[in-house]
Formats: sequence, structure tokens, C-alpha cells
Amino acid sequence: LNEAYPHIPVLSEESDAISFAERGVWTRYFLVDPLDGTKEFISRNGEFTVNIALIDGGVPVQGVVYVPVKDVLYTGDSVAMPRATVSRNGQEKQIHVRAMARVLEDQEPLIVVASRRHGGDALQACISELDKHFPVIEMTNMGSSLKLCLIAEGLADLYPRLAPTSEWDTAAAQAVVDAAGGQVVDVGLSPLRYNSKESLLNPFFYVLGDQSFDWHSILKAVRVQ
Repeated sequence: LNEAYPHIPVLSEESDAISFAERGVWTRYFLVDPLDGTKEFISRNGEFTVNIALIDGGVPVQGVVYVPVKDVLYTGDSVAMPRATVSRNGQEKQIHVRAMARVLEDQEPLIVVASRRHGGDALQACISELDKHFPVIEMTNMGSSLKLCLIAEGLADLYPRLAPTSEWDTAAAQAVVDAAGGQVVDVGLSPLRYNSKESLLNPFFYVLGDQSFDWHSILKAVRVQ
């Protein structure tokens, strides 16, 4: 990246010592996580990723999420016309979030993504609230940033992340979600933004699929400590 784009700075977990005084004036920069899902890597389950995002004005406008073991590549680009893709076995296809109108009309289960390793009381409180609105909820587990990619690909509808993450964990996959028609919001339901404070920790957040669905009226009732 430094060779190809010498005028664009790079921030990663390995360079997190860069002060906010220095990076806070950046308007565009690359945010990189060379290995997201360390525990998945150690477990040898293949669910770890390489994440690269281009941040512009605090917004991830382009991103790639690569799954080395499976040779799967997700891309998201919202610079001109939003477009998200996934490539498997050399075949690329465009991806979109799942339409909630179809879910409701066909009485399909709401599919909620959960972390393999992080849950707790906050997640249970969210599920309890969802139970009031959906007769059937299916839970699916995944490691690393692939959880966000499930939303982008239309394989799940909601991902409540009510546990700590860092900005490099989410930026690239958020670019994919945004380009696929979804949204990543904090628990106050405002879009997740980057490089706006000293800490590089994200707030707790939700990854929403179909934006035409009124997620807000449900999620605003969830009490997160």
C-alpha cells in the first residue's frame, strides 16, 4: 500500500501507537487488519480474514475482506455507485442484503449472527426483544469479520455486536455491508464512524441488513449496559 499509494497513510493494529494528534488530521487513510480472527486462526477453522479499508472523512468507502484458506474475496465500493461482490473459485457475483419484506411475507425465520466467542447478557437482552416481534429466530455463528459479510451477502439479517472490537476489526467489512445495502450503527442507532477520538475501540454496534425495515423501533428498546 505504501508503494502503490505513498500519499495515503496506513493505520493498523501494528501501528496503533500513532497518536490521535497525528492521525486526527488525516482525511483519507487505509485501515488494515492483516489477521482478523486470531483465535480462529489458532483453532484452524479457516474463519480468519485479511481486511483492508479506505477511510474517507471517517467513512469506510472501499473495503476488501479476504479469506485465505477458502480463497474467498468480498469487496465493497461506495465511491461512485455502491457495489458489493463476493468471489469464489474465480467466479465473482454481486451481493445484496436480504429483503425483509420477503422474510415477513414468507414467514421465514429472522437470522441473527452471533460471535463464536462473545455473547453475554447484552446479547440475550437483544434476543429477548427480537422474540417479541419475530415468531422464529435462527442463530448462526461465525468468526472474524465474516459475520458482517454474512449480512452483506443476504445470508443473515442482523448482527448485534455488544462486546468490544477495534476499528480495524470492522472497517473493511462495513464498506462491504454499506455497498450491499446494509448499515452499521452504534447502539444509539447512528452510523459507525472512524478516527474521531483518541481510542481506537468501537462502541457496541448493530449490523443491519435491509434498511427499509424499521429496525430502530425494535432495537431502541434494547437496554445495553
